[in-house]
Amino acid sequence: MTINNYTELLAAIANFLNRDDLGEVSKTFVQFAEADIQRQIRNWRQEKRAEANLDTEYSALPADYYQTIKMTLNSSQVVNLELVSQFGMAERQQKSGNVSGTPKYYAITANQIQFFPKPDAPYSTQLYYYSKIEPLSDTNPTNWLLDTFPDCYLYSSLVHSAPYLNDDQRIQMWSALQASSIASINMDSQKSEFGGSGRRLKITSY
Repeated sequence: MTINNYTELLAAIANFLNRDDLGEVSKTFVQFAEADIQRQIRNWRQEKRAEANLDTEYSALPADYYQTIKMTLNSSQVVNLELVSQFGMAERQQKSGNVSGTPKYYAITANQIQFFPKPDAPYSTQLYYYSKIEPLSDTNPTNWLLDTFPDCYLYSSLVHSAPYLNDDQRIQMWSALQASSIASINMDSQKSEFGGSGRRLKITSY
């Protein structure tokens, strides 16, 4: 049995469970699996780099943004901006009188990137981040995770089938297989990062 797309994944779920009456419920198993996987997997295939000219206090996050890796300011030299909490940002603004200048800090606020000090001129910035895993659907039948690690999708979906089917006996087995596949995916990323040749990040804009 091969799993190359969304339809084949749903068929594999039915086959592993020996059920032909799940219908749309199998899609819910996949949806829950994707939410679970998103929280646990950090792989180099998710890494992206967005570039923008910054001239305002707030800038929109990329549509597929999930988590920051780092952010840099590219002036005469590349400078790493420091990520702070919303409270830390407010504290700095209050103490300084909310001055303008060269940005040194940023916070994720209301689905935007907030900078401090407020830019006093346009600055070139780069955001390195983990992107969301694009969900599978009838109109989006595959993604990098299913193409590369179909076992993770299958076992994660089976984990979420167990409560629905009241199948307590097999949930430990599915969970162990899921944990093993996720650990392997994260290890794959570490090996790529430290294995010699560098990686190129996809360049987008935000």
